[in-house]
Amino acid sequence: MLLNADESQLVLVDYQAKLMPAIYDADQVLVNALKLAKIAKLLKLPIFATEQYPEKLGENPPELKALCQKTLTKMHFGACEDGLGEWLRAPAKPQGNARSLPKHLQRKQEPQDERNTIVLAGCEAHVCLLQTALGLIDEEFDVWVVTDACSSRTEANRDAAFDRLASNGAELVTTEMVIFEWLQSCEHPAFKAALDLIK
Repeated sequence: MLLNADESQLVLVDYQAKLMPAIYDADQVLVNALKLAKIAKLLKLPIFATEQYPEKLGENPPELKALCQKTLTKMHFGACEDGLGEWLRAPAKPQGNARSLPKHLQRKQEPQDERNTIVLAGCEAHVCLLQTALGLIDEEFDVWVVTDACSSRTEANRDAAFDRLASNGAELVTTEMVIFEWLQSCEHPAFKAALDLIK
């Protein structure tokens, strides 16, 4: 199964100012997160971020935050506990007429623009990312974790998180896998811009 841009949303977890200096391979992780956000923006995908207790851990980098539609401030390690799942569900479209009308006179509701595939990346992989991913899986989202845009303070904790995520049904991918699967073809109008991001 390949990723489909029309069914995807991007969620970036806790790339915060006071956390990142302690993160293993932090510079490359942040570079990949920015690539994901830029290509998602280019393809007009919904992009959300989270920040864990920003008063203490600081905010996400401004260049990353600027690419996101909304940033969820959270206190729980798993963002679903603070309402991320509701943000990711398509809002119900109004029916356009009074509900008091008999059913045969009401207009049929159009299908929602459902984007059930969540491409997820962030820090720390074994804490907030893991708990957010497992929460999204529990809420019946398809979760794809971008391994080279995730990390923890130690490599061992990061790798243990990936093992656990894979065994719980998350797909493990890399930044370039995501980009090329979203594009599908070298004829995609965004292909050249995407190549420039990758190089």
